[in-house]
This record gives sequence, C-alpha cells and structure tokens, in this order.
Amino acid sequence: MSGMTAVSPIPRKSSPALVAALAILLIAAATIAGAWYFQLVLGLQPCPMCLEQRYAYYLVIPVAALTAFAAGQHAARGLVIGGLAILALATLANAVFGAYHAGVEWKFWPGPADCTGPVGNLGSAGSLLDRLDKVKVVMCDEVQWSFLGLSLAGYNALISLLMAAIGAWGIAKVTKPN
Repeated sequence: MSGMTAVSPIPRKSSPALVAALAILLIAAATIAGAWYFQLVLGLQPCPMCLEQRYAYYLVIPVAALTAFAAGQHAARGLVIGGLAILALATLANAVFGAYHAGVEWKFWPGPADCTGPVGNLGSAGSLLDRLDKVKVVMCDEVQWSFLGLSLAGYNALISLLMAAIGAWGIAKVTKPN
C-alpha cells in the first residue's frame, strides 16, 4: 500500500450550497413526516389551509435533493444558486402563509370563507345525521394543537422561515467573492 494515498469519503471543506440544500432537505422531510404523524398516528385531521401549507414541502424536498446533488457534483454555480433561490423563496412564501394561518387561528384576522366561521348549508335533515357520522369538519380558524402558545401553523411559519434563512445563507456564501 505504500505510494497510495487514502481517499477520504468526507471532504475537508464542505460546499456551503451542499450544506444548505441538505439542511433544508432534512428539515423539510422531518417536518412533513411530523405532519403525517400528527394526522395518521395522533388523529389530528388537517384543515384545508394546513393541507395547502404542505404543498411547499412537496416542492422543497425534491428541489433540495436536486440542488444538493448539483452542488455535490460541482454543477454550474448559476444552477446551484437558482436551486437555492427556489428553496428560499418557496419556504419564505410558506412562512408567510403559515403566519397568516396562525393569525386566522388566533382570530387576529378573518380567514377564507370556505374554511372559517360557522358551518353553512348542511343539506336536508334526513341526511344530516348520516353526514355528521362520516365527515369531521376541520375549521381553519380553530387551534387543534398547541405547544408553548404556538399552533402547528405557527411552528410551520417558524420552520419555513428557518429554511428560507438557510437558503439565503447558502446563496450568500456561494456568491461571496473569494
């Protein structure tokens, strides 16, 4: 083995873009797994706004994986920056939407008419009992779960804001002159 150099599987200095994309990927995957856990294991049914907040995660997870792959393969800097920009913007928009939803839950402002306020037309009296047994209406303006004064929508806002900051950090590090 003399004359051969050992190859380290871990680079001595990781790419900030790779670190940012992987961090966002892990945070997003853990967050959506947590949302599914609350729904499928604990039985907390999501409201329409909760489901809409998941769309960002369904975009962010594959984009973060592709961006991490591109950064790991030393792809063109513009491609990597573009991926990080998509991640930062999508998560920032989701942070705003999560904050809006949390405000609706805490009655700071009204929410969409289709999932807040009193339940409207329930149909005929004969089929009402049938429907009430089968359907659980989850209103967007009701807090189903909270911890330390924050609802799941509030935590989504904070987590999304963290991911947006990580994406912005990655962009700043990649675009910083050496």
